[in-house]
Amino acid sequence: MIIPFGESALLVELESPERAQAVAAALAAASLDGVVEVVPGLRSVLVELDRALATAPRDAIESLVASAGHPMAGGRLRTIPVVYGGEHGPDLDEVAERCRISPRRVIELHAAAELRVLFGGFAPGFAYLGDLPAELRVPRLATPRTRTPAGAVAIAGAMSGIYPAELPGGWRVIGRTPVTLFDPRRDPPAYLVAGDGVRFEPIPASAWTARSGAAGDWG
Repeated sequence: MIIPFGESALLVELESPERAQAVAAALAAASLDGVVEVVPGLRSVLVELDRALATAPRDAIESLVASAGHPMAGGRLRTIPVVYGGEHGPDLDEVAERCRISPRRVIELHAAAELRVLFGGFAPGFAYLGDLPAELRVPRLATPRTRTPAGAVAIAGAMSGIYPAELPGGWRVIGRTPVTLFDPRRDPPAYLVAGDGVRFEPIPASAWTARSGAAGDWG
């Protein structure tokens, strides 16, 4: 379904994150006249249009939506080093208790899962990653933190995420990464973008300095 969204945009509603990524990729690759920006969501794509045009390229958009298949295989796989627990993961023990498993098992399950960037939002560089194993699904904090540190690796419901900067947030923090996730001087400015695969690599706190900064495979 395609519906108007404000004065100069269209919202394409879809049935799955995979379809949303496929449609967003097809629209971006088509470079249609009048399309200013394409922003994938969880099960939707926002298409920002040029206000100066008399008519929107709706027919061309509808055609691409109908013909878009699944995302291409062989996308980028990002490996994110994480120090789990302790001061870097203050909610790890509580997550383990809620899930009725050990903290070590929480780490094992989180690190073993290959997640996918479903969409970005909330803040520049914040990627929503899914889907978590059923054993790790816990609700958000009852009272959000006013400050969650940059690099905090957190979970809530079926998703995991990494805070790109110090921000308020209600997800449960189980670890922290020293890797930079957002840099406006880079192209693209976000290290993680929709469609990327993500694996988490447990590291000791002693490796923090050596692994800090921008990843070598940015871009």
